[in-house]
Amino acid sequence: MIEAEQGTELQSTAHEKEGTVADAEDSANLKPVKAVDRVEAVREAFRHAWKGYKAFAWGHDELKPISKTHGEWFGLGLTLIDALDTMWILGLKDEFAEAKKWVETELSFSKNVDVNLFESTIRVLGGLLSTYHLTEDTLFLDKAKDIGSRLMPAFKTPSKIPYSDVNIGKGTAHPPRWTTDSTVAEVTSIQLEFRELSRLTKDPQYQNAVEEVTRHVHRLEGKRDGLVPMFINTNSGKFTRRGAFTLGARADSYYEYLLKQWLQGGKKETELLEDYLQAIEGVRKNLLRQTSPSKLTFVGELSNGRLNPKMDHLVCFLPGTLALGAHNGLPADHMELALQLMETCHQMYAQMETGLSPEIAHFNLQSISMPNEHKLDVFTRFLPQVPSGGYTSIGNIRDPLNPAPRDKMESFFLGETLKYLFLLFSDDNELISLDKYVFNTEAHPLPIWPSTLSGRSPELS
Repeated sequence: MIEAEQGTELQSTAHEKEGTVADAEDSANLKPVKAVDRVEAVREAFRHAWKGYKAFAWGHDELKPISKTHGEWFGLGLTLIDALDTMWILGLKDEFAEAKKWVETELSFSKNVDVNLFESTIRVLGGLLSTYHLTEDTLFLDKAKDIGSRLMPAFKTPSKIPYSDVNIGKGTAHPPRWTTDSTVAEVTSIQLEFRELSRLTKDPQYQNAVEEVTRHVHRLEGKRDGLVPMFINTNSGKFTRRGAFTLGARADSYYEYLLKQWLQGGKKETELLEDYLQAIEGVRKNLLRQTSPSKLTFVGELSNGRLNPKMDHLVCFLPGTLALGAHNGLPADHMELALQLMETCHQMYAQMETGLSPEIAHFNLQSISMPNEHKLDVFTRFLPQVPSGGYTSIGNIRDPLNPAPRDKMESFFLGETLKYLFLLFSDDNELISLDKYVFNTEAHPLPIWPSTLSGRSPELS
């Protein structure tokens, strides 16, 4: 039995505006997407989302589709930048052209604003680098250099573990107001992007900064069978709040980027692979459990030696990561575990009345009767569509009649969700080949380095 945790927020650190009054007509007419040809259905979904963004949030970070306005986080046009490579991959030439024009004429990083290092790296820097590689248009590389250099003050800490926030106009950085800690996932999930920026610019500062973090975490005490705590102090460089281990929020993409950096560098950086393999065994030993009687395999959380049968939806990155490793020659039992976990992730959707997964699920370890299971094609029961344009996340996945729309379309709906759906449904396996590209944690494809540049390239030694 999977039980949803109600009232959970999306695992985004975006600051949402409160008190928005929703448009009553749009709210009442939210409707699921109908399945037609799946590839074309994804294109149409993108066009519908873009319609709302262009009409009500053009150049802003996020669309609020029900109230027909926008939400601002960094003021950098996050949705537009996140969606650039998606438009290119989907072949939406007109939409891409108008977005490129905005980047060329309106996008400026010379502003007095605090941005989150991790989110800016994976969405903005990653999106610009990916789009440069797909289009070969130096406009996007120039913008990537600009934002990359402005994020570098984050690394000016006593331990070289970066602060979480950077003022990209003033060139200053600081931790959150309430702590001097950074989250482990955030400081270890910026490496793909900064390494690639150094490779393209032949400027080693970016790669040096992030690889110093990687080396530091590699040798740090406080791990449990390769599993890392969720927080690290920017002054001491040590893990804090030890004893809690999860593959969900604040730790998830640490494990993802161990494998993906190894792939990016041509499978030559053995310490990355060793840390990844050790961590997967740590998951098996400490966190892996099965429900009863359905035998659904899930990854729980460990707190001071006690297992909590709770799994964030974010942990559903793991089946894909395991499969990617198996595709690249890692043990076959990684693929077996991937299939088991993917079935659990599927059931997190299938057992909910709306067909949508909760952000957090609790699993029953006791022997009880299971309800009748039903299987869907996830895309046909997707986020509620708002007639005037866009899609909204919802607050209640147990009630199809009253899903409590949140009036928020995250940038990653265009940057990640629709891109991955399109690539999964496409018959063209070479469109973005997994043997040529590695996806960052925001679904922006970056090239696997040529063998002559694998590992630390000569220019960066």
